[in-house]
Amino acid sequence: MKILVVGTGAREHALVRALSLDPAVTALHAAPGNPGIGTLATLHAVDQLDGAAVAALAREVEADLVVVGPEAPLVAGVADAVRAAGIPVFGPSGAAARLEGSKAFAKEVMAAAGVPTAEPRVASTVAEVEAALDAFGPPYVVKEDGLAAGKGVVVTQDRAVALEHGRACVEKEGGRVVVEEYLDGPEVSLFVLTDGTAVVPLVPAQDFKRALDGDAGPNTGGMGAYSPLPWAPEGLVEEVVERVARPTVDQMARRGTPFVGVLYCGLALTSTGVRVVEFNARFGDPETQVVLARLATPLAGVLLAAATGTLGALPPLQWRDDAAVTVVVASHGYPGTVRSGDPITGIDDAEALPGVHVLHAGTALRQNPAGDDDAALDGAHLVSAGGRVLSVVGVGPDLAAARAAAYAGVAQVELPGSHHRTDIAAAVAAG
Repeated sequence: MKILVVGTGAREHALVRALSLDPAVTALHAAPGNPGIGTLATLHAVDQLDGAAVAALAREVEADLVVVGPEAPLVAGVADAVRAAGIPVFGPSGAAARLEGSKAFAKEVMAAAGVPTAEPRVASTVAEVEAALDAFGPPYVVKEDGLAAGKGVVVTQDRAVALEHGRACVEKEGGRVVVEEYLDGPEVSLFVLTDGTAVVPLVPAQDFKRALDGDAGPNTGGMGAYSPLPWAPEGLVEEVVERVARPTVDQMARRGTPFVGVLYCGLALTSTGVRVVEFNARFGDPETQVVLARLATPLAGVLLAAATGTLGALPPLQWRDDAAVTVVVASHGYPGTVRSGDPITGIDDAEALPGVHVLHAGTALRQNPAGDDDAALDGAHLVSAGGRVLSVVGVGPDLAAARAAAYAGVAQVELPGSHHRTDIAAAVAAG
């Protein structure tokens, strides 16, 4: 099977890595990929938002399956262009990807499907934002309606901070925000694969959104994650499938926009039961890094079955007993103004450790000066090129061992000015 993966991040690197371990996969391509992905797949300098270009590339490499990783290409309709070319694609249509592209639309679908979620108010003016904030009271939850790379949500006790975020969002052209009630309780991420009819859950994970230890600092795209969740209530996955995923997939089908791909269910386990915090239309990052590290079933056939409407015919997925923890190494300044171009070393040393692998996110290759005899990577060296630079994954027989492996790997990585959280999975590993 020849597969083309679209995207540039650690999520796509995790997908490519899992696919590279599948004996059914004979060739891997990525557009545009990153240096880490380039060690496993042939890279193509194609704009991931250009559906026609991605479809043309898929035809050129004779892809049997295209996997679209990030949300922006999905919302832009890249999967539609590939399907129109007659090539199976794992990822929802542009219309179905509105479940992530518009939080107001997602709330509308959840209401129609009877899915439990936080009560929302949609605001398009500052006055409406103020009224919604006063209606719900603190803690305030304000979410930008459109895509915001995981950083469009503010949760705060400070009304002025909430109002300023709402103001910034609604003052954009066509800007809207969703103000909603605060959901208490721990959050869980559950990915559910679907071919538009059948739904197959993966194992749950938990990520860490705040930039600093102790869940302090601003929201980020995610600073780490772990799986399994030994504290999760028994029957949680089955409950989410029956109360959240299946009703949503059925509702999307009734609307004439069947959802094909992975439905990311961001959940809060509140004092009054499971509630949906958000939907995403793709694998989550950094949760994918730990979930795929535990998947024993070869990935390619599962994604192809979802893309071709045969997911329901597959045998149950098989999972390793091992635990997995990932720690994100971020650039100086992240999640604010980030610094790029800093040299990265130590990845090989990290991956030489038992149970450790490193996934690239914001990296690039910079050519070494002429005459540099110490140049690695064929005359180029690795530098930072984004906010979240690497995901260091540790796998072990339990969460404590997996966590120790991940942090041992992080200790080997050198990136000037970088930062990472030191408490990923600390509480659960300690029991």
